[in-house]
Amino acid sequence: MHARGGGRARNLPAPRGNRESSRKGIALSAASFGPAGEAHGIAPHSDIPEPRRTWWLFAAISAAALGCGAFSYYNEEHFGTIVTGMRSPGYGGASWGLYIVFVVFFIGVSFAGITVAALARLFQIAVLKPVTRMAELLTLVALVAGAFCVLADLGRPLEGLQNLPRFANPSSPFFGTFTLVVSGYMFSSLVYFFLAGRADAAAAASKSKGPLRWFHLAWASGFKDEPAHRSRHHRVSFWLSLGILPMLITAHSTLGFVFGIQGGRPGWFGALQAPAFVMLAGVSGTGMLILLTLAFRWLYRLHDRIPDASIRWLGNFLWVLALVYLYFTVVEELTATYAAPEADRHMAHEIVGGQFALLFWITIGCLFVTFLIPFVLYVRDRTNVGLVAVAAVTANVAAVCKRFLIVVPSQTHGALVRLERGHYVPTWVEIGVVIGLLGLVFAVLLVFGRVFPLVPAPHGHEERVRPKAEALRRISSIATAVTAVGLIVFGLMDAFRLWSGGEVDNRVPFSPVIFLTGVMLLFISAVVFELVPERKKVTWEDRKQSLEVASFPWEDRTKKEAARALAGSGYRKLARLASMAETAVREGEGRRAIDLLLELQRQANASSLERGE
Repeated sequence: MHARGGGRARNLPAPRGNRESSRKGIALSAASFGPAGEAHGIAPHSDIPEPRRTWWLFAAISAAALGCGAFSYYNEEHFGTIVTGMRSPGYGGASWGLYIVFVVFFIGVSFAGITVAALARLFQIAVLKPVTRMAELLTLVALVAGAFCVLADLGRPLEGLQNLPRFANPSSPFFGTFTLVVSGYMFSSLVYFFLAGRADAAAAASKSKGPLRWFHLAWASGFKDEPAHRSRHHRVSFWLSLGILPMLITAHSTLGFVFGIQGGRPGWFGALQAPAFVMLAGVSGTGMLILLTLAFRWLYRLHDRIPDASIRWLGNFLWVLALVYLYFTVVEELTATYAAPEADRHMAHEIVGGQFALLFWITIGCLFVTFLIPFVLYVRDRTNVGLVAVAAVTANVAAVCKRFLIVVPSQTHGALVRLERGHYVPTWVEIGVVIGLLGLVFAVLLVFGRVFPLVPAPHGHEERVRPKAEALRRISSIATAVTAVGLIVFGLMDAFRLWSGGEVDNRVPFSPVIFLTGVMLLFISAVVFELVPERKKVTWEDRKQSLEVASFPWEDRTKKEAARALAGSGYRKLARLASMAETAVREGEGRRAIDLLLELQRQANASSLERGE
């Protein structure tokens, strides 16, 4: 019999195979994990590479940054927000400062991560697949850092965490930020990240030991490198990607609406805020992903796994997004200068040529460099990862400066009534907290690279083999999804105060949490579909074929004698291994078939020795 994928499978070994054939089989199995195995159409196992010694230096820097952040937040918690540079708008300051700047920045960075992973899955962009796991991880860690920024800005985080789930109203854009970003966006990304890593977790579990092995086994949650499992993941990841893309567009647009629909705030009010937030999120997120990919490619010696073509593709994506955002900036400034009310014109002049002019022109210059470098490389058909890295740095500098220009000037110079013109300068406490959050991001990324493969192995998720329909799996996932939709509708209607009868508060306690739970449960239905265990009935014919494959000498024996032999623990193990190997070869699973056949040969030889043969 032959295995699909270009390579011939060896004849199924007999229990009494000689040592030479065993050595050849082991050599072929070892080759299956490297280039020779790939030439036979066999994908390599996932591995966790050893980082350079400088890993400890980066880890120490991240730990020091975390300590700086903890000390800074302790001072804010102990002395109050008076130690920050934030004050009341209209009375000399701004109530939103560096924390909100980095809330928007971190959430923006998260945009490109899951977007790249979803696009690579939906459109089968092979060159992007090596960076998808780092992109997904960047999304999750950046969202966590953004959530911590919100808590630092609240001043009384525990009180805010109690009141927001109780009284949030969908008529406020903060409701969308709370539910779509925190629950929907973050949780859907977490589900996608978990399901996409099951195959590599199963492969890593075969090599890891101790607590790390249990971690990998828990993540794998029963995944087997078989067509049925891969086919299910293929379908689930497709629909998850299809659902995540509109959700993240909605989430980032909602964040833009927080600013854009405040009609009494010159500098914020405008129809371009939502799409501009989405576009700048793509610029900063793609730039951060490029820097992260290059850093970890060097740190973990992944040059053979992450080609320059991946960086080039991200660079092309970056210059397109930067060009579109430059267009948005020109349109915004022209509109504010020529056709806006007096207060908006005043704000535009302050930003372009007044107190904030330096930051504005730094932003424009960095955006232009971000566009120009990868664009020139694209036109000349060149690849230079060093220059792309420069463009990625300028992209993030531009993003931070632009976020500051969005958040602060409208509060200090944008009052419609004539109040005291304010100023805002971040204090060391705010800077320290932000440094701590950046340290948190990189610490998580560094630790993750030591316990799990950063580059997904090609486990054949692209195969479109349709397994037999299983009623329990479909019923469970559909029931979970229907329950989720019911919770979403119920929680949203009561959060809108439809049943309150004129009361300010909602009738059902924590109705926003009910809505949030429904959104999360909707994505859990994908986990249910993948994780419901299979049920397969093994017939006598299957067992007989397995014994034949295992070269069990039973041709001259009766069915009763064969059944008695099959009842032995040794032959049960042989029969199961042989059946699995037969299935793997029949379905084109060359690598898995080789491993199973080697194990079958070892067990059969051991059984022969025990019988004294």
